[in-house]
Amino acid sequence: MKRVAFLTATCMLESHADAREDAWEHTLEFAALAPACKHRLIALEEQIWDAPDLDLSSYEAAIIGTCWDYMEKPALFLETMDRVSAATRLLNPVGTVRWNSDKSYLRDLSKQGIATIPTVWADQADEPSIRSAFDALDTDDIVIKPRIGASAWRQARLKKGDALPDASALPPAACLIQPFLKAAETEGELTLLFFDRVFSHGLVKKPKAGDYRTQSMYGAKEAKADPPADALAIAHAALESVAGPLLYARVDLMRGADGGWKVMELELIEPYLYPEQGEYMGAHFAAALDRLLANPA
Repeated sequence: MKRVAFLTATCMLESHADAREDAWEHTLEFAALAPACKHRLIALEEQIWDAPDLDLSSYEAAIIGTCWDYMEKPALFLETMDRVSAATRLLNPVGTVRWNSDKSYLRDLSKQGIATIPTVWADQADEPSIRSAFDALDTDDIVIKPRIGASAWRQARLKKGDALPDASALPPAACLIQPFLKAAETEGELTLLFFDRVFSHGLVKKPKAGDYRTQSMYGAKEAKADPPADALAIAHAALESVAGPLLYARVDLMRGADGGWKVMELELIEPYLYPEQGEYMGAHFAAALDRLLANPA
């Protein structure tokens, strides 16, 4: 039996005192992954990524799982992933993790001809940067996001002329500013899951009325969906732009103002894998992991 560590955070354990309200997603995801891995003689074991005594040298590999507090301590996260990578095989690889941890990767995708959302990049989410973005993007409605962040953490939507949110609700450092896409309120966000670059399943995420965020912790709803061919083609193009092995990848897409699909996110670090919409997600994940373990890179 091969031992593989599944890295998570204390806030994702439902039994822990500081458990997040979406900790149930970790429970559901791990319940789908562990038995499927065991079927392939892989023992998937939970480990807390920032535990002081973390030692993964006896493991065949380590998987960055539901480390959903990493954006609050990004330097520690990357330092820890470097140590983990030195002790065992890290999936996805640490170089990919470093690249993907900062949303400036979207700029790289755009330079390679992959359709993304028009973006203003700012060193900080201050009033001059935010106000000037309305004109730069030719819009009256923007979304301000931290360059290192997840789950809409310290992300804000702002309309032209409105007062800025409190600083505690804005990105704490470098940020990106994008036009708000009307599709968020109508069609929703299309999410596609891949394991070892093979498509597994898709879903549509729609925010609750009056909100724009597509995470379940904010009341969004998900429904299984088969992706149209043009959306799947853009997702594959995004994956092809990344070198090296990819145990998992999640591509989030939304229709832009021109009606075409745009890459919102290319999640290669700790994406939720949506077992509810992927009946065979666990089997697909385990098969991909088995292939990668059999072919060291």
